[in-house]
Amino acid sequence: MNSSFNELIKGNLPVLVDFSAEWCGPCKMMKPVLEQLKNKMGGKIKILKIDVDRNRELAIKYNIKSVPTLMLFHEGAARWSGVGVMTSEYLENVINNYCTVVSN
Repeated sequence: MNSSFNELIKGNLPVLVDFSAEWCGPCKMMKPVLEQLKNKMGGKIKILKIDVDRNRELAIKYNIKSVPTLMLFHEGAARWSGVGVMTSEYLENVINNYCTVVSN
């Protein structure tokens, strides 16, 4: 997963990664928020969901201590991270502030 993950985050498109777990209630609350964000931003962003229990190596690499943790990557570099439930509007602002978002 690590090498394919690196391939996914190194493009021009911002990638929002949702580090979560199946047993996590707040993580489940993020699903509709991320769907709303994807619908609003369309092809301007990629959103990945990473289960920390199934991908411990990545969770350790990125120092994930709590779930949900969201991390924004752009051109292979981590630009931002936050913990907890957030709104799609907040996440859209984060993306626009930390990345040059390509227009469709």
